[in-house]
Amino acid sequence: MSLRGPVFRLLRTQLSHTCQQSRAQSVAVLGAPFSGGQKRGGVEHGPKAIRDAGLIERLSCLDYSIHDFGDLTFHYPEKDESYMNVQLPRTVGAANKKLCGAVSRVVGAGHTLVMLGGDHSMAIGSVGGHAQQCPDLCVIWVDAHADVNTPMTSPSGNLHGQPVAFMLKELQDKMPDIPGFSWTKPFLSSRDLVYIGLRDVDPGEYQILKNLGIQYFTMRDIDRLGIQRVMEVTLDQLLSRKQRPIHLSFDIDAFDPSLAPATGTPVNGGLTYREGIYITEEIHNTGLLSVIDLVEVNPVLGANPEAVESTASLAVDVIASSLGQTREGAHVSIDEIPAAKDETEKLRL
Repeated sequence: MSLRGPVFRLLRTQLSHTCQQSRAQSVAVLGAPFSGGQKRGGVEHGPKAIRDAGLIERLSCLDYSIHDFGDLTFHYPEKDESYMNVQLPRTVGAANKKLCGAVSRVVGAGHTLVMLGGDHSMAIGSVGGHAQQCPDLCVIWVDAHADVNTPMTSPSGNLHGQPVAFMLKELQDKMPDIPGFSWTKPFLSSRDLVYIGLRDVDPGEYQILKNLGIQYFTMRDIDRLGIQRVMEVTLDQLLSRKQRPIHLSFDIDAFDPSLAPATGTPVNGGLTYREGIYITEEIHNTGLLSVIDLVEVNPVLGANPEAVESTASLAVDVIASSLGQTREGAHVSIDEIPAAKDETEKLRL
């Protein structure tokens, strides 16, 4: 039977309803310890670093049933020749296919999903698997980089700079048949994507953003408008026509390197702590968050243990905030700290 017309619309409505129900009480965590989308080793240790920073304990303090499904395992073939300057295409394609299936199953079971990367190439599988269950989803991409290069525009050939190009329907005729990716087809319209935090965009990516009319906010835009207005425009763009599931793909390098030093492609002038957490608070307040990716934490690149700890702890804060932890409830009350209490009493006098 062909899924067209009223039957198809009914199926989409049912899927959408499924995506928006029963998420408030159940959160699943899934690790994707993969580094093949770029050349710097260590990002495969990101999921462990985030867990070690107290992720599960933090989420357990919120009102959720927590299901930690552990980490996927990925195969790295000995030989994977480049294709049109694209590095490790078969390796990255196979890893994303595996992740896509896992994400689809977890979302289909009714969980809100936290996907721990790994590099940002894994968003191909994460968003793709989400879209299998929730075809009307929208995407908020928080990142220093646009990650929308095609094989023809990419300066490096690294696939962690190209995941969005695999998703966009409008780029279908710009994407060659890359080995390892025959399983995926574009599923996202350009109007269903918003970028926040951009400050290192390649020339080819800039042309794509302009030509397709994609809504994006650079750090200059955030300076000019303020993060509150940025989020108002973002959510209006994505949700004004209808309420639908949100996929938040959050690269830790969206933050300024002073806050998140243990990452592979840091760029100065990034989000402050307050700006980053405000983004996740506003997304949580919609009640529509369905999947969050937290990627590009690389503990090997931290200059010292403190740098690794601060980056991984920041990742935990982002995830917990997106799932409803408020800043007021995140820390010990000032009145519970003796020294602070003394100072407070002096101020009251």
